[in-house]
Amino acid sequence: MLRLESIDAGYGRTRVLHSVDLAVPDGSTVALLGANGAGKTTLLRVAAGLLPPTAGRVVVAGRPVGRRPAYARSRQGLCLIPEGRGIFRQLTVRENLAMYAGGRRVDTALQRAVEAFPILGERMSQVAGTLSGGQQQMLAVCRALVVEAPLIMADELSVGLAPVIVDEIYTAIDALRRAGRSVLLVEQYVDRALAVADYVYILHKGRVAFVGEPDQCRDEHLFDRYVGSVA
Repeated sequence: MLRLESIDAGYGRTRVLHSVDLAVPDGSTVALLGANGAGKTTLLRVAAGLLPPTAGRVVVAGRPVGRRPAYARSRQGLCLIPEGRGIFRQLTVRENLAMYAGGRRVDTALQRAVEAFPILGERMSQVAGTLSGGQQQMLAVCRALVVEAPLIMADELSVGLAPVIVDEIYTAIDALRRAGRSVLLVEQYVDRALAVADYVYILHKGRVAFVGEPDQCRDEHLFDRYVGSVA
């Protein structure tokens, strides 16, 4: 579904990613792990079209995307749930869901959101920026439920959330996986990521330090060196 080939990228004169290769096969979940500053968010931004690489290429569904902007890649089936919620804070919950649906099949969008997160059904008229942090993250995840994108890229879904809310978020992600969606997941809680992943990549200082299956990387020394403490 998605391939990043020999990607270099950064900001100004600061190079963050160094010759990164990564693949997300159709219907698979890939966990992207690494310490803070390893380049995980930068990689997602490159894949989504928010940051152009300085070298290498991005391939979606077998076709290089070149310099296509984020909205064009979204139309190709890439859905990014960014760190920091990524909702329209001044709009109501209902209006956010309508935006996700592009103004079409709004009733279906509302139904899917409420099925995944019943609490949102009680907040449809509430301004999104006044929701709790957990409810805002639920609303952000609804983007993936509504747009039916084949590939979901999620950046730190659990940051700052209570464990019970994280459980609800991951139930929704698991439903996407079981529906055959591909998922590229950046997650601070390593055990959570390993529990849902088919493949694991570990970034270290902008380079791929490990590629394998979850059972291959359950090594305390590996995480101590490249990720930090396992949460």
